[in-house]
Order: sequence, then structure tokens, then C-alpha cells
Amino acid sequence: MLLRLRPSATTSDREALQRLAREHGYEPSFLGEQGLVVELVRRSGVPEPGDRVLFEDLSFVGGVLDSSDAPERAERTRGRADTILRVGEAAFGGPYVALIAGPCAVEDEGRLLEIALAVRASGATLLRGGAFKPRTSPYSFQGAGREGLERLGRVSAEVGLPVVTEVLDPRDVEAVAAVAEVLQIGARNMSNFALLAEAAQSGKTVLLKRGMMATARELLLAAEHVLARGNERVILCERGVRGFDKVTRNVLDVGTIAYLKRATHLPVIVDPSHAAGRADLVLPLSKAGLAAGADGLMVEVHSNPAEARSDGAQAISPADFAELATTAAALVRLDGRRLVTCKEALGTAGKAAEGARS
Repeated sequence: MLLRLRPSATTSDREALQRLAREHGYEPSFLGEQGLVVELVRRSGVPEPGDRVLFEDLSFVGGVLDSSDAPERAERTRGRADTILRVGEAAFGGPYVALIAGPCAVEDEGRLLEIALAVRASGATLLRGGAFKPRTSPYSFQGAGREGLERLGRVSAEVGLPVVTEVLDPRDVEAVAAVAEVLQIGARNMSNFALLAEAAQSGKTVLLKRGMMATARELLLAAEHVLARGNERVILCERGVRGFDKVTRNVLDVGTIAYLKRATHLPVIVDPSHAAGRADLVLPLSKAGLAAGADGLMVEVHSNPAEARSDGAQAISPADFAELATTAAALVRLDGRRLVTCKEALGTAGKAAEGARS
């Protein structure tokens, strides 16, 4: 492991580092004329994933240049292949790309069913929809709660799409996990460590969104909270960071998508809807994310965005989603990947529902 010390590091700081290193099985060597680079060579014991943070947290350490023999669980070590996560018919990572689609919030059950049938027919393999909504204003629609979960469960069973939905409170994890195969941890809760721990213990896939002001390192450490509790089913989601220009709701960090695909073995997906904040930019941002290497997209779709009770401006129509899915399939083929879809025939209930709406 290579550490970079701050120029202000004192002799007593170096002595403290030596003691700590030897206590944990490392032999330190100070490199360069000023000794600001420290090489830690493992001499005994097995490296622990927490060894990097052990040294990184020291006030006189400026950063870890190379964690080599003490990788964290999310880190892509040499020769480590992509983790491929399968949820129902969806697959994320490696050669596989999948689409998650649905309304921002669960509203009327008939409307939810209509949207679910449409996105499934176009290639979505997971249904998104918020039963619990974290809104900036306490007076905005907060979601349908437990009733919303029940609606998601019924529509999921009818259409055959597993559910992705957000959980806001550790006390709701059990109820949400009873309906959803993927527990979404939203940007506002990325650093809610009690929630991460409870979600990890559910055993379900955890979709972790990057906080609007979080660094890539902070996102990976948030994932580490889930991985460290024995749940290896983690998907990272880039949804844009806060910027100063109002042409988009957030700034989609395409560079971080490309970086994460090299820094971690975990699947990385993109939420172009929250990055754009407007429907007309969802397709181009989706293309940018996939071109940077993203393993999937999570898109907000509504059959009548003007009537949506949450984020209608960024929801695309089912027809636009069909175009997006076609474009995504063509784009990922260029780098040898495949868009996983479930266009197979719907179940009896789904066919009946589809016929009733035609």
C-alpha cells in the first residue's frame, strides 16, 4: 500500500504511523528526500478490507495512492471480472445491460398497470415506482405509502416485472422487501448508514444512488456498508450531481461513470431522468451514460406526464421509452454487449389486462 503524507507531517506523526502499521502487520518505508510517500509492505497476517481506511483516516495522511494488498470489497482488483447481478429476467454487468422503467410515484393502480404493460412490451425488465417519496417540501405528495406497496405488488404479479422501489426508513425495510426485489436507497439517504445496514440485512439487491454532492469515493464507501454486512448484491446508480446551471436539474457525471467501471466490479447504472429534469434530454443523456459504459438505465415513464403527481416534467411517454430501448440496444451492441429484454408473451392475467385496455 502506498500513502501520501501531508507536507505538515511531523516526526511524531511518522512514529505514530510506524507503530500503527506494525500493529497491523505492515512494515513501513519512507520514500523520497522528504519522506512524504510511505510504502506499507505486508509482513504478517491477512489484509483486511478496512486497512485502507485505517490509514486514510489519520489526520496527517493526504491520501492512499495504491491500496494493492488491502483492497476494499467494492474495489476492482487485478483480474477481477465484473459482478453480474440477475434480478428476474434482468441482468446487470459484464456483457449485459438492462432497463428499469415506470412512474416516479405509484398513483392509481390502473395507470400503474398501463405503464407497466407498456414498458415491459418495449424491453424493460424491472418496474420502478415510488410508494414512499422523499420530497423537498413537506406539502408535496409524499407517496401512497403501504397502499402504494400493495399496488406495486399486485401489478408486479400481473405483468411479471420485479419491483424496484425506494425505502426511506429502516422501519419500512421489511415491508418494502416483501414486495420489491430491489431496494432503492435514494440520493438523500446515501449516507444513512442505519438504513444501509437494514437494507443489507434484507438480502435483497440494493440499488444505491449517488448523493447529489457526494464524491465517487463516498459512493463506494456507502456501498461498502452493504458489502461489509455480507450482502454482495449492490448496484450503483449515477443520477447527477448538483451544479450551478439550471438548464438541467442535475449534472450527469459521465466521467464518474467511466471511472467507476474501472474502479469497481459492481454494476453501474444511470438515472437520466433525475439528471435531466426534463423529458427532452432523457434520450441523449441515456446514450451518453451507456457510451461511458453504464450497465443499465432507470427511466421515469408516464402515460400522461401532465397528470403525474411527482416529477412529471422529466417523465417520458411509453412511445419515447420504446425509442429509447431500441436506441440502447443498438448502442450497446457496438461494444459487444447485449440489452436483456423480456418481450416474451405476457401471462394470462397480463394479456387480459392488455386486451381490456385496447
